[in-house]
Amino acid sequence: MLLSALLLGSACQSHYEVASIQRSRILIDSRYDSQPDQKAAEFLKPYKHVVDSVMGPVVGRSAKYMTAQRPEGTLSNLLSDVLVWAAKDYNENPDFGMYNMGGVRADLPKGDVTYGDVLDIAPFENKIAFGTLTGAEVLELFGQMASVGGEGVSSSVRMVITKDGRLESATINGEPVDPAKNYRLTTIDYLLGGTDKLEALKKCRDINAPKDVSNNSRFVIMNYFRYMQKQGKEVDAQIEGRVVVK
Repeated sequence: MLLSALLLGSACQSHYEVASIQRSRILIDSRYDSQPDQKAAEFLKPYKHVVDSVMGPVVGRSAKYMTAQRPEGTLSNLLSDVLVWAAKDYNENPDFGMYNMGGVRADLPKGDVTYGDVLDIAPFENKIAFGTLTGAEVLELFGQMASVGGEGVSSSVRMVITKDGRLESATINGEPVDPAKNYRLTTIDYLLGGTDKLEALKKCRDINAPKDVSNNSRFVIMNYFRYMQKQGKEVDAQIEGRVVVK
């Protein structure tokens, strides 16, 4: 009996190993609802009314469909810039901002943008945060970004990385990063623990990371959309060569 169990256990062991993992984002919108199921729609109607009342309010408009991509994407550019834009509300003036790809969980649709759209993009309880790094530590951080093919960075940053994931050059506000200088950055508090392979962020000093729920990244993003809406403008972002693969 024991021998049979051992043989069975050995036979059940897998010899497969994970070679690689890839992911993609698929926007689920009206394109998938061209022939709705009427019975299902009727069943969901009372629940839909409640959900729509929370998720349906429009916070602004997007000029185009945007995605977060490596080495650079329109949505990852936008989110990094939004953090820099919001810094004034915290009496901060950061040199650059960054938003990790793992923190962006949906694409941004073109046209009206709702509370629910922003919640899909930033569903976690991550909050805006600020910290200081030396230039040497910033270069270490940028090297870690390069190793994964790029992360979202604000418009003040220009990075050249190699195909094999090395940082070749970096500037902030048009100037080469000075290893001896201090730089103020803004990101989300989740990353300050060195997560997503961004170990250099654990070295941040003079941290300003308010914990109130109003500082959640999704509310910061909504505030930007509402601000632009009051200005009569659509939110837009471009690919600008912030992160270039050589």
